[in-house]
Amino acid sequence: MDKSIVAIPRETVVDWLLNKHYAERIPSITHSFGCFVDGVMQGVITYGIPPSPSLCMGVCGEQWKDNVYELNRLAMVDGHDKDLASYFVANSMKLMPKPSIIVSYADTSMGHVGYVYQATNFIYTGLSAQRNEWREIGKNTHSKSVVEMYSLEERQSNPDRFEHVERPQKHRYIYFLGSKKEVKQLNKDLNYEVQPYPKGESKKYKNDKEVAQQMTFIVAEN
Repeated sequence: MDKSIVAIPRETVVDWLLNKHYAERIPSITHSFGCFVDGVMQGVITYGIPPSPSLCMGVCGEQWKDNVYELNRLAMVDGHDKDLASYFVANSMKLMPKPSIIVSYADTSMGHVGYVYQATNFIYTGLSAQRNEWREIGKNTHSKSVVEMYSLEERQSNPDRFEHVERPQKHRYIYFLGSKKEVKQLNKDLNYEVQPYPKGESKKYKNDKEVAQQMTFIVAEN
């Protein structure tokens, strides 16, 4: 079985994220990669700038804020090899700029624990803060976008269109990329408490939609 991790264009991942990821929404994307097995794409992974500036500042301090990326989407075909997801995560990070701080979340509302991050030696730093967020009823718009698009007065005066609800907490995982010296310094600068990995049953969401954009990757022979 020949496995390859390849950088792919942003437009290539859109169909996958809308049809193979439960969020069904396109996040900020600065880097995107495809996982190919015997030349056929089995999944996509994307990294982007976190929507929260306070997170970028807070992980390891202001001096590292421009080095923070969020692993914000991982979508795989059903029935993929058991260890393929962790292989994909680990090897896609090798293609990211260095030094980098990679942050990713496992959504508790979806029954996710984050075992793929545990298998790739991410640092676990507990649950995200419990907060409320604005949502546009009947739409899948990110809460940050709702706040930017509509004034507080408009949101508060239209309860039939907007709701202020409790945001589900998420398991927060962090990984440092760089030289030994840089990783050592990043660990020293980490502002979150390192905690033991959480355990529990990890639930799978329905993922049987077809993707129209089925790429193949041909490895050129020398």
